[in-house]
Amino acid sequence: MNILFVTSEVFPLIKTGGLADVSYSLPKALEQLGHRVTVVIPGYRSVKSKLGVPDTRYVLQDGFLRQDIVLSEFRSSPLGLPLLLVESESLFDRDGGPYERGNGEAWADNADRFAQFCRVVVAWLTNQELEHEAYDVVHCNDWQTGLIPALLSLHHLPIKTVFTIHNLAYQGVFDRAVFQQLQLPEPWWHMDALEFYGNFSFLKAGIVYSDWVTTVSPTYADEILREPAACGMAGLLQHHQRKLVGILNGADYQVWDPKTDHHILFHYDSQNLEQKQKNKLDLQHITGLRLSKSAPLIGLVSRLVEQKGIDWVVAAIEATQGEKVQWVILGNGTPLYEQQLRALAQAHPKTIAVTIGYDEELAHRIEAGSDLFAMPSRYEPCGLNQIYSLRYGTLPIVRRTGGLADTVVDVDDASLEQGTATGFVFEEPEAQAFLATVMRAIGMYRKRKTWERIQQTAMAQRFDWEHSAQSYLELYEQE
Repeated sequence: MNILFVTSEVFPLIKTGGLADVSYSLPKALEQLGHRVTVVIPGYRSVKSKLGVPDTRYVLQDGFLRQDIVLSEFRSSPLGLPLLLVESESLFDRDGGPYERGNGEAWADNADRFAQFCRVVVAWLTNQELEHEAYDVVHCNDWQTGLIPALLSLHHLPIKTVFTIHNLAYQGVFDRAVFQQLQLPEPWWHMDALEFYGNFSFLKAGIVYSDWVTTVSPTYADEILREPAACGMAGLLQHHQRKLVGILNGADYQVWDPKTDHHILFHYDSQNLEQKQKNKLDLQHITGLRLSKSAPLIGLVSRLVEQKGIDWVVAAIEATQGEKVQWVILGNGTPLYEQQLRALAQAHPKTIAVTIGYDEELAHRIEAGSDLFAMPSRYEPCGLNQIYSLRYGTLPIVRRTGGLADTVVDVDDASLEQGTATGFVFEEPEAQAFLATVMRAIGMYRKRKTWERIQQTAMAQRFDWEHSAQSYLELYEQE
């Protein structure tokens, strides 16, 4: 099978979140199952700086495309897969992130940027003069690629389209004036097409026009059929429910495994957990925390936004200052949360460490050195860090939602007796429920033999990409 995988970010070239990890790991897993996969991303300035000279450059002929657009082909790339780069100095060659300026404001021309990106992909697929093997499947990801299934529907090609929603809250919504500026077909301004409550949505285009819509966990696929998780799209998704499938994301255990992780100082597995204690002391040392084996250390690597329950985390940190517990946090996001966390770290430098930003090496060291990992999300389409945490014997504290519900088994009398417990789960979306679960986890940490048994169960869980990739292949092959 020949698969074109279209995404707005991919590790290790450009990453703002889990989409980049999925866009790296899933294509690799599909290739390992014997299929040909080419990845397509925009040619951001930071991406181009990591690549050499392309093997081929194509100037595509399409009346809708900007004149400065070039499609560059790299037959080999840092991904270990063929890569297509959509280059345009006016659209993508700029400082800042892929979606936002350095100050956190969205680029004002995002609609044009990603509409052009989608049009380039469709021009590549439909131009008979370009020499490439025909594609069987185009796999699109999130709103930035949502116009591709819609535009392809105008050509009636024998290409299957799959559209994956990584987070339904990001919908690519723009107004009527932008719709007209993008020269989209007038019949698409309709409630059964792109029109969405008086505006239009890239994400809706992907849902309506693709052959299959997937989300990144089975529970999230069920949750988004109802409000508020559906973010205004419950009726639309119920209408298209026959083609909605939840496939759990996997973890790349070549990257995230304490036995081989090159970012950590001491390698370990479930049979030599004393090495994990050394990573804990290392993490305490590099973050300035008090060196202590006995104080439970809670890690968090996350976007610091309301969705992730960061307000509950701030409240829990404040409430546990009388306890023998430490916190280490890595992330960035809402300025208020950044400010609150910084203030707490400055007031309690021996028990709270906060790093604003993202650091891949520190993220790995937090996973290896922490005893517990906090992910109290209000909603979580899949989540990957709880899966990484399980492999590192760092027991997750999560809310029962989305992929968190699909991957973590709560510690209770029944699960302890059955040997299935892997973490700490709470139900109610409120600060007090999270705090109570943190306290429950701290209490269990003191029961060392039971704790090690839970760690060993957690580390034995497997959520690798091979199983998930097989599920995608079965979907690709369905009529």
